[in-house]
Amino acid sequence: MKKNVLVCGLIGGAWLSIMLVYSIYLCYTRENFEGNMVLGFASMILAFSLIFIAVRNYRNKYNGGVITFGKAFKIGLYIALIASSMYVLTWVIDYYLFVPDFMEKFTAHSMKIAESKGASPAEIAEKTKEMNWYKEMYKNPVMVVLLTYMEVFPIGLVIALIAALILKRKHKKEVVVTN
Repeated sequence: MKKNVLVCGLIGGAWLSIMLVYSIYLCYTRENFEGNMVLGFASMILAFSLIFIAVRNYRNKYNGGVITFGKAFKIGLYIALIASSMYVLTWVIDYYLFVPDFMEKFTAHSMKIAESKGASPAEIAEKTKEMNWYKEMYKNPVMVVLLTYMEVFPIGLVIALIAALILKRKHKKEVVVTN
């Protein structure tokens, strides 16, 4: 199980890290500082789809075609933790070394979007308050890590739950031959 989890977790984490760096590149090379949210979520789903492969592989090759919900979920949880940790590590390195102005640019972009959508002064004040909260949180490295985990880990957790529900199998299916 360990090898299965480690390999799938590292591959998923590498994919998430590559896509994160690419998304940051997109933001910083476009005038409007806009990445691609669809691409981001699609890459997370693709990376965490390795959970299905790992659970199925473990169930069929190493566990005689049987796996409980708990064991399947545990495999998915570990893969989600490994991949998410790689994503977080990539973001922390990228943020502190290469894009320390990210929050300022992101705040300006978010405010510009709100204004372009015709937000009322009250809505703009609320958005300003929200963005200032994020900027304040980003002054603390622990909060950077926690907020980044909250960005990616819940998706992995949901996929781990779905994979465990779909792939659990209490008894090995037997083939009945009739003449």
